[in-house]
Amino acid sequence: MGSRGPLSRKQLLILLGVAALAFDIALVFLDRKMIDAGGPSILDFEFAGSEQRAATIMAEWGAGGRDYARASLWIDYGFMLSYGSFFALAALATRDFARQNGLRRLAAVGLLAPLAALAAACFDAVENAFLLLTLGGHGGSFGPPIATVCASLKFALIAFAVLYVLWGLLARLNWTRARSRR
Repeated sequence: MGSRGPLSRKQLLILLGVAALAFDIALVFLDRKMIDAGGPSILDFEFAGSEQRAATIMAEWGAGGRDYARASLWIDYGFMLSYGSFFALAALATRDFARQNGLRRLAAVGLLAPLAALAAACFDAVENAFLLLTLGGHGGSFGPPIATVCASLKFALIAFAVLYVLWGLLARLNWTRARSRR
């Protein structure tokens, strides 16, 4: 019985993309349940910013909505692992393509984009820890503001990584078109 060896980058990207999509579907389902319970979405909780606003959101959710929020935050750890890895790997692939084809600006930005994707997932993890503390009544006055800062950094960093990968896809399309015209 032979060993197949490690997954190729393309296979790993597909696997991580499917995992991120599956986690995202679960999170959307739970978010709908929170809203149906009579409260705001998990995004509103991420950006509560204060102990008072977080308490208001949790009261609007009621016990059922808080349970859905808690489940969402735990499942989100799988999502952040998959999306962070997916966009870091996609950014590395983009950077490698740029280097191989003399696209200097794209290659230069590729030094930061993979790190931005991983940092986004790390900020997401810290954000969730403080939101879970807040849900458990242990976040105090510091939990919601820290979660909000982390959420802001997470979204900025992942937006940077996503835009970089999209820039790379457009560059690859243009490169492929130019090559086919020769």
